[in-house]
Amino acid sequence: MAAPLTQANSELSCRLLQYTNSVDSLDTPEKVLNALDEVTNATCKIRMLGALLLPLRWGDLSSFEMGKTVFVHDSAPKGWWEEQRDMMRQSPGPGEMLARLALAPFTMSETMSRLEPLGVDRWPFELALKYGMRDRLSCPVGGRWLVVYWSRHVLANLTPEQRALLFLGANFAAIRLQRLAAPSIKRLGNSSSLTPRELAVLRLMASGKRMREIAQLLGLGEETVRSHLKKAQVKLGVRERTHAVAQAIRLQLIA
Repeated sequence: MAAPLTQANSELSCRLLQYTNSVDSLDTPEKVLNALDEVTNATCKIRMLGALLLPLRWGDLSSFEMGKTVFVHDSAPKGWWEEQRDMMRQSPGPGEMLARLALAPFTMSETMSRLEPLGVDRWPFELALKYGMRDRLSCPVGGRWLVVYWSRHVLANLTPEQRALLFLGANFAAIRLQRLAAPSIKRLGNSSSLTPRELAVLRLMASGKRMREIAQLLGLGEETVRSHLKKAQVKLGVRERTHAVAQAIRLQLIA
């Protein structure tokens, strides 16, 4: 049986639930980060540092653009990001590499204690200390986003429950930021996100429904359903309907 939540964790859980329920109504990246910072600062004295859309190629910083792929929260120490960016151009720190590989959040202090014996460069740690950040909790999301919290204290006492809750908040923040990010962000593929209607058509096709049945269930004409399906095929990079369904399932876009 799982241990009961402490009062502090219970408050964090309740407030993060409110955040996840309301995040889609936040219409700017600043509001997304501010709302999450209000929760974490009030419940566990942890601040938002910001969020980063990782470049497609490791070490390539050409896509970094404030307000489009880089979002730094107001609580971040002034001048830190500019110096961090300049240092990353010389030598990318271990955080970006871990963000692409890790499936769970990790702290800066943990990273340094484990990797320093292997000769990893200490500059991210030293730079953080220079600006009064004793520790950071980095939350990798989908191998594409990195959402980071910071603290003036070592985060060694974070419980597994707190880590999980902070990770949850970071995931919702990253998803919302992805939707708000400028569409000009360069990617290797040119496909756009599937619309809810296109997903609905694919989902019904996956369940074995025929075109006429799908049209009836969605209250659409058959030609409209075919149009949605063709658009989905283009976005998924396939030519056949069955391949579109298979690709959507493989990408976990539909169950």
